[in-house]
Amino acid sequence: MPQISVDYSAGLAGGFDRRALGLAINRVAEETLDAKPESCRTVFRQSEELVVGTTGGPTDVQVYVEVQMFPGRTPEAKAALMEGVLALLAEHVRPAPGARMFTAVNVAGVDREGYRNAVVVG
Repeated sequence: MPQISVDYSAGLAGGFDRRALGLAINRVAEETLDAKPESCRTVFRQSEELVVGTTGGPTDVQVYVEVQMFPGRTPEAKAALMEGVLALLAEHVRPAPGARMFTAVNVAGVDREGYRNAVVVG
């Protein structure tokens, strides 16, 4: 843990290096949450469409990051993680000229008794 998901608009697909961003997010998670490097996993999912309000334009794009982790982290650690991720998004992801980019980070707790994982080596 943590499990990190990054949902991003299709309009951003060619505009940033997902691997570089994922590695940077994992480093921030390691530092702020005192997580083991191998426990930080970031997955990217492209979203086909974003609708903002009732007047959102076709060039609006979004990057939404969700960090799921076991409870026990301090509010300060969570805040540092969220601020660090937002800074990384500003550094790594650039919208097209004239586009509006919305960014958000959500930290969610995962029940330890309700979570299992495994590593399979082929």
